[in-house]
Amino acid sequence: MAVKIVRQPKKIAVLGAPTSAAAMSAGHEAAPIALRAAGLLDRLRAAGYEVTDLGDDPSYVYQPDDDSPRARNVSRVLASLEALKPRVEQAVKSGALPLILSGDCSVVLATVAGLRRYFRHVSLLYMDRDADLQTPASTQSGSVDGMVISHVIGRGAAELVRFWGEPPLVREPDVALFGVARIDSGEQEFLNRSPLRHYTADDIHRAGARETAQAAINRISGKGYEFVLHVDVDVIENFQATNHPDAGGLSFEEARTALEVATQQEHLAAIDISAYNPAKDPDGSAAKQMVDLLAALLEKRLAVLAPKTSEAPSVASAAASESGVEPAPLASAVEREMAPSGFLAGETWSSDSLEETRQSLEDGTQQAAYPDSADAPPRDTPEQADKSDSE
Repeated sequence: MAVKIVRQPKKIAVLGAPTSAAAMSAGHEAAPIALRAAGLLDRLRAAGYEVTDLGDDPSYVYQPDDDSPRARNVSRVLASLEALKPRVEQAVKSGALPLILSGDCSVVLATVAGLRRYFRHVSLLYMDRDADLQTPASTQSGSVDGMVISHVIGRGAAELVRFWGEPPLVREPDVALFGVARIDSGEQEFLNRSPLRHYTADDIHRAGARETAQAAINRISGKGYEFVLHVDVDVIENFQATNHPDAGGLSFEEARTALEVATQQEHLAAIDISAYNPAKDPDGSAAKQMVDLLAALLEKRLAVLAPKTSEAPSVASAAASESGVEPAPLASAVEREMAPSGFLAGETWSSDSLEETRQSLEDGTQQAAYPDSADAPPRDTPEQADKSDSE
């Protein structure tokens, strides 16, 4: 039988990805240890979580790389992804929520890839001031950090596109850029013709952070797909403890409100925190601010989601209503029908023993129960999904 992995709402697995290889200077690689030193694990335990610290990957530090001016340090970036991916898989299999303390933004590729071991489709809410849609052909700097979304959707440096064997990692309609404020002309041209969702800082100022975050989540997770929340701290206006602080982004309150909406969703499958640079935070005040924010957000998540595992649905709905956050829509009837039989809400499944299970099936009559099987029919084709999106 396939191995069931029951979601444990009170469990968090913390993973460190100390890398600055995709950036254009060193510093980000020290973020995981600095955030732990600021008391993150203790604060999460005090909030009611059972916290497992899975430690750090090897450190991959930015180095000048004039031999690859169009994709600097790409081999080091790839090494960091290959180190992180199996550890994300381990965290997901434990039933805990993975919280990845990362250096640069490239690690989101490993986070999504780790989740896709267990989920056929994964969507992405990408909170970042930059669109990160550069490619080796368009970049001026060669910074791989500026190409992250291109690699997620199957464009960019061949080494990183091939990191996932069947690109894209995430389909364009299932990605939402949130808080973006720095878009160059080439990126804007791409966005104009792409189904990729994007919500600029100006959009959020006008419509409100809560409303815009809910709309973004409904768009990318409305079919019941699990989603990754990626947060580059430079999305916050004038946040100084990062390499590229700037005016014109989201206010701290707007960022907090949007994160509150995102972290209270049942389908949130992992969180990446990136781009904090301890070298630019000599007194540790920014680290403390981040720890305070994360602890408060995740404490509220626990208050909303934990009752759903032990109390009547009406109680959980009341808790969500009190918070002012509307959970993303549940999976469609078709998707529920195609879920492995006997699985409950809040559970996922492992593909570890699918091959053994497949061999035991007679004439393929039960293949639809295992949607990640290579022999099973897909939930939808990209063409069908795009048609659905347009409708």
